[in-house]
Amino acid sequence: MIIYPAIDIKDGRCVRLLQGRFNDVTVYGNDPVQMASKWVSSGAKWLHIVDLDGARGEVSNNRNIILKIVKEFSVPVQAGGGIRTMEDIEHLIGAGVSRVILGTAAVRNPALVREALSKYPEKVAVGIDAKDGKVAIEGWEQVSDYTAVDFAKKMEQLGCRIIIYTDINTDGTLSGPNIKAMKEMIDNVNMDVIASGGVSSIQDLKNLKEIGAAGAITGKAIYTGAIDLAEALKI
Repeated sequence: MIIYPAIDIKDGRCVRLLQGRFNDVTVYGNDPVQMASKWVSSGAKWLHIVDLDGARGEVSNNRNIILKIVKEFSVPVQAGGGIRTMEDIEHLIGAGVSRVILGTAAVRNPALVREALSKYPEKVAVGIDAKDGKVAIEGWEQVSDYTAVDFAKKMEQLGCRIIIYTDINTDGTLSGPNIKAMKEMIDNVNMDVIASGGVSSIQDLKNLKEIGAAGAITGKAIYTGAIDLAEALKI
């Protein structure tokens, strides 16, 4: 199981949101590049970076910061937030992003997912963010009609091989992941499932590994020191 340290960028700064709420922001640093350096030097094999302003459809300099991180470190980066068009995808992959995450665009525009997957089958993941079992979009501020598992199956039919599954109710709470929801997803699809939301301890990471998660994203836990990233990576 791969551990992905999360770097969420809002207004150029490194932040965490509580349950995806943009009015509940904690700033953990003014320099996302420096934060990337910290996690890479702790032994991270991947970085998970999200442009939060982009996720809400806002224009910002965050994407340039992501590309700076890509240039500066040899560790692969998966990036999401505001990736809505084929041009966005080609620009990011062309600039060295190892994997792009489609979230809102996957719900609104399945044809884009199909096109992106046919061109870059290994480099596109779909982010499924669930609020009470339903898929949320537009920076988690709206909820669609899809259940998370049904939507995942639809993405699998389009050729998707990797999903990033976030339980919004646990995200940023350090309350432990929603193991039941994660297991249901893993058991119902034949894709790699990267689990996100609520990771608070090394035991949580072990629990996710046990149910078959291909990866786990950790944000707040490594920022607050609840998890020592280097130690978790050793295990």
